[in-house]
Amino acid sequence: MDAVLLSRLQFAMTTMFHFIFVPLTLGLSILVAIMETIYVTTGDETYKRMAKFWGKLFLINFAIGVVTGITLEFQFGTNWSKYAEYMGDIFGPLLAIEASAAFFLESTFIAVWVFGWDRISPKLHALSIWLVAIASSISAIWILLANSFMQHPVGYIIRNGRAELKDFIAVISNSFGWLEIIHTLSAAYVLSGFFVLGISAYHLLRNNEIDFFKKSFKLAATFSFIAALVLIGEGHYHGSEVAKTQPAKLAAMESHWETAKNVPMYLLVVPDEKNEKNAIQALPIPGLLSFLAHHSFSAEVKGLKDFPKDERPPVTLTFLSFRIMVGLGFLLLLIAFWAWKVRHNPLEHPKLLKILLYSIPLPYIAIETGWIVAEVGRQPWIVYGLMKTSNAASPGVDHGQIWLSFLLLTVLYTILGSIGIYLFAKYGKKGPQPLKTS
Repeated sequence: MDAVLLSRLQFAMTTMFHFIFVPLTLGLSILVAIMETIYVTTGDETYKRMAKFWGKLFLINFAIGVVTGITLEFQFGTNWSKYAEYMGDIFGPLLAIEASAAFFLESTFIAVWVFGWDRISPKLHALSIWLVAIASSISAIWILLANSFMQHPVGYIIRNGRAELKDFIAVISNSFGWLEIIHTLSAAYVLSGFFVLGISAYHLLRNNEIDFFKKSFKLAATFSFIAALVLIGEGHYHGSEVAKTQPAKLAAMESHWETAKNVPMYLLVVPDEKNEKNAIQALPIPGLLSFLAHHSFSAEVKGLKDFPKDERPPVTLTFLSFRIMVGLGFLLLLIAFWAWKVRHNPLEHPKLLKILLYSIPLPYIAIETGWIVAEVGRQPWIVYGLMKTSNAASPGVDHGQIWLSFLLLTVLYTILGSIGIYLFAKYGKKGPQPLKTS
């Protein structure tokens, strides 16, 4: 195993583990802000207790997310110095803006929210959690804009063997980037809604704090269903953008080998990485792939054979990850619709409550497989069409050093993950603080 592959595996492990916590931060902060706003505007003490209970779980998630994210940027210097040198003029400003404009705002006002109960006015306290939620989304936007340059580079010139920023507006208005932002945020909101729905279902099945968790259920069901609709709708346009900007990725997503018009989508496919003749394709829907890719049933879709072998992404992993992501996306939409439809009387539907409890991991799996599609499907490019991943790694790094850091990070993240699961289970099962009695 060479240094490039080792570095890729290490970065994949740390990034995917970190992203377990990012979506819940993005969505749960908004849900907590909505809960506290309802309390401020109505005076209903239940929503104050809801903000405190779900806010405690948010803080656990936020803390572990911050710790697991620290190591990511260090790897640009230790493992990917050639990439940092090539892309620093573009990637650097975007990450600097994220840290100075978003993360500092987020960190400051999360402290105000934690320590401000009964110390500042209810309206200012609610404003503080809204600022945390807004800053979290702004932070995600800047990071995703940096990633979108790697997916679809715009606004640059090549000078002295490196990419230099030419048009900042083009970079931040990258159409690929904004579709990626909508897709990522809506997926995060679906995950957060299912997190609240699942824990609420656990307590409703045990007849614990009925009024509290019915209100949590109702809010999360509406939030999840709206987000799932946006996610599925945007996914179609996102697929069309991929077809336009990364046709090799689209071909790998569908295991599509021969360039043709009126291309069907096969419901049953068993891809073969080395010999497409051995691939199994069955149950075609005529013209559907052409329509999804280019909004026309007769459109031509480029096949993998028309790309050089050294520029084709891994087919099997990209294909399977895409199928899992899409399948789970539609399943979550159906479950969210069911939850929204019965949001006023969830206790009458114990089967749904059990499904929701066991569905908590599903959006996590969908999001992680979605990132596999995005990043593995871009290979062999680290910056699409400009720089190959094999040319981006740090030269002369000892294999033993990478193995050691990989092992230490895996142990550290396993410990952090175990602590996170333990705390989620402990405080999630415990439920909210009991009402104070005079």
